[in-house]
Amino acid sequence: MASEVTRRRFLGAAGTIAAVGAGTATGLGADSAEAAEAKKIKILGICGSPRQGKTTATALQACLAAAKEVADCIETELLELAGLNINGAVAAGIELPPGQTDDFPALLPKLTDPALGGVIMGTPVYFGSMTSLCKAFLERCMELRKTDAWANKAAGVLAVGGARNGGQELTIQSVQSALFCHQMLLVGDGKPTGHRGGTLWSGCPGGITADEFGMSTAANLGRRVAEVALLARG
Repeated sequence: MASEVTRRRFLGAAGTIAAVGAGTATGLGADSAEAAEAKKIKILGICGSPRQGKTTATALQACLAAAKEVADCIETELLELAGLNINGAVAAGIELPPGQTDDFPALLPKLTDPALGGVIMGTPVYFGSMTSLCKAFLERCMELRKTDAWANKAAGVLAVGGARNGGQELTIQSVQSALFCHQMLLVGDGKPTGHRGGTLWSGCPGGITADEFGMSTAANLGRRVAEVALLARG
């Protein structure tokens, strides 16, 4: 896509996405649907939890499932950072200690995929902020900032806390601050909840999937990111 998204182009596509919100099958006219099918739009969910396949991954999967329902041209993928060696200090020009591996370069093909239209970051809440793994990943994304690889891509954030009000929104804002530096198109979870992003409670009786409100914010976030990715693609 072009490096700039003009206001006219953005507003011109808004009517199409409004139809998506009203419940149309694809939110696109016949001609636009064919064009979208020819050029897929990928939404990448990035899980910053050090625990693979746990509550944050579950929340992101719900988020991505909702994103995929927005239009036939949307493809989704979940990338879990758990178990990877990602040292944030490398972004500052510090060499890795002898014998330490670096897994970040292997992620670059996914992070710079030309089809990438949106990114959804997910992290547990650790002491009122993101995990160290999530922070190290964002620091290494300095490489993407230098090339504007994520500029004008849709972006959203979800956070999973151990309590209903356990610092989720504060954590979301800390991640958003990093994404703003990439000139991304930051969105919240959209209506009907319409706040900063997905806010989920891992300690909910019955597990995270029993947190109906939290899961609804995750789904709303996924839909909103997909809608804005479509708008940006024009």
